[in-house]
Amino acid sequence: MTKPKEQIFDVSLFKRLFQFIKPYKLVFTILLVSVIIIAGLGIATPILLQHAIDENLTNKIAEGFLWFVLVMVGLLCLEFIFQLVFIYYSGWLGQHVVKDVRVKLFNHLLRFKMKYYDNSSVGVLITRSVTDMERIADIFGQGLFQIFKDLLTMIVVSGAMFYMNWKLSLIVFAMLPIVLYATRLFQKYMKKAFEEVRTEVSNLNSFVQERLTGMKILQLFAREAIENEKFRKINERHKKAWLKTIWYNSIFFPIAELSSSITIGLVVWYGGMSYALSDTASQGVLFAFIMFIPKLFRPLRQIADKFNTLQMGMVAATRVFRVIDTTSQIDDNGTYEAAHFKGDITFKNVWFNYVDDEPVLKGVSFDVKAGQTIAIVGATGAGKSTIINLLNRFYEIKSGVIAVDAIDIKDVTLASLRTQIAVVLQDVFLFADTILNNITLNNPNITEHQVIEAAKSIGVHEFISSLPGGYQYNVKERGVMLSSGQRQLISFLRAYVTNPSILVLDEATSSVDSYSEQLIQNATDKITKGRTSIVIAHRLATVKKADKILVMDNGEIVEQGTHKELLKKKNGYYKNLYEVQFLKEKELV
Repeated sequence: MTKPKEQIFDVSLFKRLFQFIKPYKLVFTILLVSVIIIAGLGIATPILLQHAIDENLTNKIAEGFLWFVLVMVGLLCLEFIFQLVFIYYSGWLGQHVVKDVRVKLFNHLLRFKMKYYDNSSVGVLITRSVTDMERIADIFGQGLFQIFKDLLTMIVVSGAMFYMNWKLSLIVFAMLPIVLYATRLFQKYMKKAFEEVRTEVSNLNSFVQERLTGMKILQLFAREAIENEKFRKINERHKKAWLKTIWYNSIFFPIAELSSSITIGLVVWYGGMSYALSDTASQGVLFAFIMFIPKLFRPLRQIADKFNTLQMGMVAATRVFRVIDTTSQIDDNGTYEAAHFKGDITFKNVWFNYVDDEPVLKGVSFDVKAGQTIAIVGATGAGKSTIINLLNRFYEIKSGVIAVDAIDIKDVTLASLRTQIAVVLQDVFLFADTILNNITLNNPNITEHQVIEAAKSIGVHEFISSLPGGYQYNVKERGVMLSSGQRQLISFLRAYVTNPSILVLDEATSSVDSYSEQLIQNATDKITKGRTSIVIAHRLATVKKADKILVMDNGEIVEQGTHKELLKKKNGYYKNLYEVQFLKEKELV
């Protein structure tokens, strides 16, 4: 099988990027006009110099020479102004395009299934959202428009040179194939090099992000030396990837510079001989060509340099659009907008698996009546938390039906479904923000007064008020300024203020101190009253008051009933679990 030919330019990718330019047509037009004017001004000064030398200096005529000088100064000022406009608006356009692409990407990420995040590196996604975006901005600010400007300048300069003296032009053009061939090779190898660079940058970001997040574990298990060695190896690969680009640059640019110098030397030699022997080339033409050659070769060299930027941007854009094109969203085709649920929940023969052919839930069926508190217990991996994930539609079930108030949750809009279900997780995530914003999640419909009243109602206002700044206290990244029990209380209040129709407590008291647990237990009694609630717990003492207990094992419901009913079952699964825990607690007393 033959390997497909590698593309230097991806036309379809450019077309897609240009879709984001449409809202900024005026700026795009300004850029194009600036490019055309800059290209025209590029040949104006050498032509004026040629006339000044041939008409004034050669003939030693002072009259009119000052006019040439003043016009050249004016043209240089005009070129400066249009260069300023070009540089500013090309960068401006790049940043606005990237802003729109980044918003589209982040909006897409917000709707991915949890399965996508289960299998994806956070560091890589951060690279796509931040670093790769800046490379895309460079396509416009330092790449594409710069290349177009340089190409147009080269075409205009070539035409002016050929019109002025075709023999000297042939000498210049004879050197161009060498530089063009070198440029072509340079572009080919730089594309591969930059793909490797982006891969290594993603690996580096992912590694650092993971280790910084898990720094406590690394230090607890004295893994500093081992992780440092791993980082050295990743950093070494990153360095080598960049060194490839440096090596290609170090080869190409001296070749381009040498070609320019040789061309100037040949033009001076041939032009000087022509002027001295046959007078076919004037002094003014010779000086104009000396000015023209850098204007021809420098853009060619810059094109290769800007092509580096363009290639990095193209590689980054390919990676970003690959994420945008990923179809991993939960289908939100529901038409029912749930303003409030009564709270009846039905699971009917639900099958689900995270990995193909490895079912996690096996035909699970149960009913919860509105206002009931149902507890789900069982060993780790039995499928308890999976039920909550499916109720919120974080994952799609393989078969069966999940319904709320006799309405299939697939027929309910995702936003309204999740708004009516509040979840308190074991692992509480808090943002680097104030306690108030962590509770309301910046919901404008929830006021500070409502939060304070809710906190007083469930008994956590005193704890929050004792913190410096009270509700305005910044908990820092992941809530590190609070204890695990305090974070759990904040999470509990976050769920309560939304006034949900259904409340879910997933191991909500498994890692808190006895004081916090008592606060949470009191809060639980308060907010579950008259509201459908699902409590998941390992510690059976927390589920005694439940109206119904589901006992799960290996993805199936093996028993269900009240606490008293389940304890009456001889050799029952729940009874054995309870007796084991009771004996352990008794031994600790």
